[in-house]
Amino acid sequence: MDRLAFPNPQQIRQEWLDLNGQWDCLLVENENDYIMPPTADQFDRQIQVPSSPTFPVSGLDLTTYYPVIWYRREFAADLQDQQRALLNFEAVDYECDIWLNGQHIGHHRGGHTPFTLDVTNWLMATNELIVKVVDHNLTTQPIGKQSWKDQNFLCWYTRTIGIWQNVWLEFTGEHYVTSFTALPEIHRASLNLDLELDAPAAVEVRATARYAGQLITTATVSVKNGRAKFALDVSDNQANFRLHYWTPETPDLYDLSLEVLDRGQVTDHIDSYFGMRGIETRGHDILVNDQRIYQKLVLNQGYDRHNGLSAPVAGDAADVDKIKEMGFNGHRLHQHVGSHRLLYLCDAKGLYTWAEMPSPFEFSPTMMANFQAELPAFIAKHINHPAVITYVLMNESWGVNEIAHQPAEQAFVDGLVDLTKAYDPTRLVIGNDGWEQVKTDVATVHDYDNDPDRLTASYPDLKTTYEGSPSQTSGRRTFCDGYQQQAVPFILSEYGGIAYEENAQANSWGYGDRIQSKTDVVAKIEALTQAVMAIPNCAGFCYTQLSDVEQEVNGLLDHDHRYKIDPEQIHAIFTAEHQTGFVFD
Repeated sequence: MDRLAFPNPQQIRQEWLDLNGQWDCLLVENENDYIMPPTADQFDRQIQVPSSPTFPVSGLDLTTYYPVIWYRREFAADLQDQQRALLNFEAVDYECDIWLNGQHIGHHRGGHTPFTLDVTNWLMATNELIVKVVDHNLTTQPIGKQSWKDQNFLCWYTRTIGIWQNVWLEFTGEHYVTSFTALPEIHRASLNLDLELDAPAAVEVRATARYAGQLITTATVSVKNGRAKFALDVSDNQANFRLHYWTPETPDLYDLSLEVLDRGQVTDHIDSYFGMRGIETRGHDILVNDQRIYQKLVLNQGYDRHNGLSAPVAGDAADVDKIKEMGFNGHRLHQHVGSHRLLYLCDAKGLYTWAEMPSPFEFSPTMMANFQAELPAFIAKHINHPAVITYVLMNESWGVNEIAHQPAEQAFVDGLVDLTKAYDPTRLVIGNDGWEQVKTDVATVHDYDNDPDRLTASYPDLKTTYEGSPSQTSGRRTFCDGYQQQAVPFILSEYGGIAYEENAQANSWGYGDRIQSKTDVVAKIEALTQAVMAIPNCAGFCYTQLSDVEQEVNGLLDHDHRYKIDPEQIHAIFTAEHQTGFVFD
């Protein structure tokens, strides 16, 4: 099965209809201009979905930002007796209303996460689907790297609005799975399944696990109160050590099928997969499958010149391949939420992934409500992916700018960490990446010092790192007062940022002095990376960054995601031996 042929490779239903492609659209400056949907003849442009009209792939490539977009398209559907139809939006930025055949069928708020509507009652043979999107790019919204000003500035880029990830329709039987988690427990050789269903208590769920086509186990359980919760024993005598473990070196995946049975008849069938991977900390170590790991990550902001954040699957696949070719074992999906297909590629190709919630930029009750409203769906999108080992909730105190001094902001981030662990207790959680941390599973620092000797010397031991302000470029304390005694691992989660472009532009920038020679750029990257890998109390790093993004030109790849530097040279740098000793005091 070619999983990439489906919009969600981890939740495949065979009967589905692709709703991507060309839609009619109407750009509006005032959201109150049309209280009800415009008529078909009022839609005066066309737009490619998924995309933002602010990027070329949309067919519009607007330089003026419109905060309201109306979308329209027609499609045919053939709904059989006792079938249900599920309309899926992977992401719409930021707030939207949906009409189907003249009926308002749903509202959604949150610009980065998926949602599904059961549209069975409104579906016809020929259909008109209309979507109204509103996005004022307010600083109280989670917006990540989107500029909230009229122009780009520093490390904030072109805004995204509209239907920027996939849209599709799925068909199921009368009773179906609405959501599920599949969490591995390697020390019990089990897969813990928890399914929620649109189904009465009389139905059953059957789960079947296979590896490389060989049956591992199957189990059938009864549904209680719309839920089925049980464990599969996935131990296997053919595996060397009872399990086929997922790692970046051996990204072994099991196939999983989930079926809903009503009096013996299958009413829903989902093809999925899972990986047997454990992640934990022990003192100052990070362990995957009980083995201590050293993370070599690259910052991946997800933008490209033509698509913005709406990268095609071929582009995502090429990026994952290049990340591995350059010697990294993971990436930080920085300030954006990757597509279902990208997350599958990370699972299938073996790439440690840090998943980040996009940051807001203003602390207020509205911001807190917006952030907390989208967090459950953010976790749900990532929870079944073995490649995802860490959640990052806030970045560099954005949105909690006075966290070092304000107990309310500290309490908010502490609460987010606890809430995330309640939704998903199986992963590491970083409350505020980069500095001024409160509750966290990993202490992280951002340091763009371009002096290699000084960079190493700034981190002589964990006591100095945790109790002080080691970063020469931020000057911020690693922890807020009262939090520095946490016995957690340390990672330098941003460094480097060496700017280089063959034809330098006046408004482009990177960290440190601009270097003109490609040879000198390679030498500087190598010197800084050797300095980082010589830090004796560091469990890994994240290099800034994978590709150039608009005015920021410190990528290893250019705006079009082509190599700027020989990848073999980069591979030699990032696969060099790192420091294995740890100094704790």
